[in-house]
Amino acid sequence: MCHCSTLSSTVYRPHRLRVNRFYAPWQSPSYSISKSYTQVSRAPPIFTHFFNQTRQEEMKTLAPFVLAAALPFSAVADDDMYLEFIGEAIFPTGHMYGDTEVGGLSGIDYDSESNSYIAISDDRAEPRFYELTIDLADGYLDYSDVTFTGVTTIFDINGDLFEPYTVDPESIRLSSFPGLLYWTSEGDANAGISPFVRIMTRMGQPVNEFELPEKFVPTADSGIRQNLAFESLTFTRGGKRLVTATENALKQDGPAASLDAGSPVRVLTMKTGTGEASKEYIYMTDAIPQEPIPAGSFATNGLVELLSIGKNKYIAVERAFSVGVGNDIKLYLTSTHDASNVKTRDSIDGKKFKPMKKRLLFDLAELGITLDNIEGITFGPDAADGSKTLILVSDNNFNPNGQFTQFLAFKLNMDD
Repeated sequence: MCHCSTLSSTVYRPHRLRVNRFYAPWQSPSYSISKSYTQVSRAPPIFTHFFNQTRQEEMKTLAPFVLAAALPFSAVADDDMYLEFIGEAIFPTGHMYGDTEVGGLSGIDYDSESNSYIAISDDRAEPRFYELTIDLADGYLDYSDVTFTGVTTIFDINGDLFEPYTVDPESIRLSSFPGLLYWTSEGDANAGISPFVRIMTRMGQPVNEFELPEKFVPTADSGIRQNLAFESLTFTRGGKRLVTATENALKQDGPAASLDAGSPVRVLTMKTGTGEASKEYIYMTDAIPQEPIPAGSFATNGLVELLSIGKNKYIAVERAFSVGVGNDIKLYLTSTHDASNVKTRDSIDGKKFKPMKKRLLFDLAELGITLDNIEGITFGPDAADGSKTLILVSDNNFNPNGQFTQFLAFKLNMDD
């Protein structure tokens, strides 16, 4: 959850798109491993292209937006990964489904068996998840393509209704075992409530809760930070491991993200069946990209979701917000390959370690549209041309002052 708002309730349509392409070979980032951190270096763009568009309605008569970036992993180092933006769907804050207000959608996942989606709401008073369909049959996404079809209450570990404000749902994933869902809560550090990863049925009933390493438990000087805990969840290839991560550093690991430096995030891998902690890595977020207006107002940047795309490889979603400026959303390609396993270290502050590699895949600012508080990402169905589709969704914070629920759709292509 991010307690933030966009600048205006007006939804702007794409009109100017800059496309960046980056050199293919992976170049490891350089870090100064100390209490201050150096940001990832990026390869320079080798071409820039502008595509003009004044209305979303023109999209179907024009060539798709092609957002190109090199896939920076050795197995495919000479190949390119392409994102094609194929539309957005907007629901205003206050949109109702049944007796519930649709909002706070912090995580989303695709069910290929039913060609439908589940999306979890971070409503701390009435935790729930929605079922919905997204019709991409014509190759594009607009408002009429998204249909909410169901809503399910999430129950606590005893099978009872949650006491209000004792849970903060953030991410959700379908298990390969039929009928089971994995989900996260980032807890409440101020109230001493730990984050968790749990399993539930499609009826919202509890099945199991995983035991977390003690280092994540919130205390006065260690553990998770308030509202900066488990936003992400994904299964590794094959489903044997489950991966979650804090949004910003544990208190004992270093500072939260600032305008000057990023934050060393803990990435935790667990055995899917037992929840036993397997390995832990450090992912360095970017610094907060824009100074808030007025200076000194609230601003943040953090890791809000991970999506596994192969062995040791992920798409990471970083979401920044600055008061008076708005949201910055970036997609990164990242890998645990060669990263240090810091599982045995209660603190990494001031110590040497090798963080996860990362490279910018796409900056959503290039779309030229107003972005809401994007927090969820999932694969969708394969497109007609065989490419993958990606769906992103925003958490509107139930805020009627300029925020909205936003779905973004892309095609993900590998260029042979």
